[in-house]
Amino acid sequence: MLQKVTAFVLRPTPAGRELLVFQHPFAGWQVPAGTVNPGEKPTHSAIREVAEETGLSSLSVKAELGHKDELLPPDQAVVTAATTVFSRPNPSSFDWIYMRPGIQVSVLRKQDGYTQINFEEADILPNPNYTTYHIVGWVPDEVLSQQVRRHFYLFEYEGSTPPSWKVNTDNHTFTLSWQPLDALPGLIPPQDTWLRVLEEYLQK
Repeated sequence: MLQKVTAFVLRPTPAGRELLVFQHPFAGWQVPAGTVNPGEKPTHSAIREVAEETGLSSLSVKAELGHKDELLPPDQAVVTAATTVFSRPNPSSFDWIYMRPGIQVSVLRKQDGYTQINFEEADILPNPNYTTYHIVGWVPDEVLSQQVRRHFYLFEYEGSTPPSWKVNTDNHTFTLSWQPLDALPGLIPPQDTWLRVLEEYLQK
């Protein structure tokens, strides 16, 4: 099972609560989220992801909002451990590509303890356009899973920030801003459904 985290960072304002979101340069509006590293506790992972993706440090978890388990369909899987991608189902074949944990891939076929996977990254802003990166290759069966557990956390921020700012992380530049909780820009799927976890907590 791969473990992931999602962080909702709120701040109070005279007009009501605002949520910290960022615009990915090629994939739309998002909230901080990521993969739990080996040996890392989910809470520590959430704190790390917030710092890396927002540039805000010294934030602590205000509330743990629980977790949700997801079972991916048979033709999908997530990479659970760093792995080399081979050109054949054989460790002596070409191995020019490395894949990190957390990436979701399509499953093409299985053979001799290996799975042939397909990964595509697309340019989807402002509209779906073209594939920018495409990997097809073989990885050991044991580095793949169809089970994902996502942990949700609430953070609160009471400091001051510019109206918007940029953070360079994960090979991209994110543009961050605070948005009214009742008038958020459309988050990308499936993040748009994650907001229900936050809404249910705030309604208690």
